[in-house]
Amino acid sequence: MLKLENVQAGYGAGQVLLGVDLEILPGTCVSLLGRNGMGKTTTIRTIMGQLALQGGRILRFGDSNVPRDVFEIARAGIGLVPEGRQIFPNLSVAENLRTFHRPPLVKGGSEWTYDCVLDLFPRLRDRVDHAGSQLSGGEQQMLAIGRALMTNPRLLILDEATEGLAPIIRAQIWDCLATLKAAGQSILVVDKNIAALTRLADQHFILEKGRIVWRGDSAALSGDTAVKLRYLGV
Repeated sequence: MLKLENVQAGYGAGQVLLGVDLEILPGTCVSLLGRNGMGKTTTIRTIMGQLALQGGRILRFGDSNVPRDVFEIARAGIGLVPEGRQIFPNLSVAENLRTFHRPPLVKGGSEWTYDCVLDLFPRLRDRVDHAGSQLSGGEQQMLAIGRALMTNPRLLILDEATEGLAPIIRAQIWDCLATLKAAGQSILVVDKNIAALTRLADQHFILEKGRIVWRGDSAALSGDTAVKLRYLGV
């Protein structure tokens, strides 16, 4: 689905990513971990083409790294749930969802439709006529995930999947991601909830000052207290 090789990027003269290597295989869930300011969101912005690549290369669905506009990367099959949700506040739930529908690139597979998203998030079905600005934070996050699914992505990326949400809403989001993974959706997720991530993700990558300093599966991460204390502060 996605492969980063020695990726370097930053803002102006300030380099943030100093050589990031990361890989996501089809049908797997991968987490990107690290303290604040270590480069997680910068990594996602570079994947999406929002930041220029300063070095290394990115393979999206096996394609070599050719400069692309952001909309071309999205159309290639990457759905983004950005930090802060960024839904359209003046559009209704229905409009936020329907506006983004795009048929799947691979014919013959399952397709996310308006009704499918509402089945996944029944809470939104009761709010379809409400403006985005009238939703709670948890409902906005559900809408942001639903909006990304309406593009029928081959890879779903979530930046801070449950940040700032109430515990009951967080649990619903994690249940949703587990459902998506069980259906074969490839996922890259950034979040601070290590316990939830070790239940969900197949592989974990830890960023420290713009470099991947650790990678491994959930069993390895759960059992390595020293790594969690050193790089995650838990």
